[in-house]
Amino acid sequence: MNVRKYAESHEWVLVQGDIGTVGISDHAQEELTSIVFVEPPKAGTQLIAKQPAAIVESVKAASDVYSPVSGEVIEANAALEADPGLLNTDPYGAGWIYKVRLTNPAELEKLFSEQDYQALIARGSQ
Repeated sequence: MNVRKYAESHEWVLVQGDIGTVGISDHAQEELTSIVFVEPPKAGTQLIAKQPAAIVESVKAASDVYSPVSGEVIEANAALEADPGLLNTDPYGAGWIYKVRLTNPAELEKLFSEQDYQALIARGSQ
């Protein structure tokens, strides 16, 4: 069963086997507004959970995207180079940012479920 997990910093990871696909949440893309540039990590990059992994620029500001898990980047989403707006239009589908081979699957236990993440957002907007 593939379960999407969320970081407090509004990134998500969908794990299939030992591969995690990472993107930003719908909430994050709404906060950023129109995304005009994405700089994903390069394949082979070693990432550490909670450390910056990518950069997303919107018409408002540039923001770091933090890796929700540790591992080695195996693929960046090349489609974002031509169409960074995919992060706005399809944040959970075509708008993924990178794929990582997990080195510490236990980190997933520290991430939020969909329900807990929605509760976190609701508390933050009060």
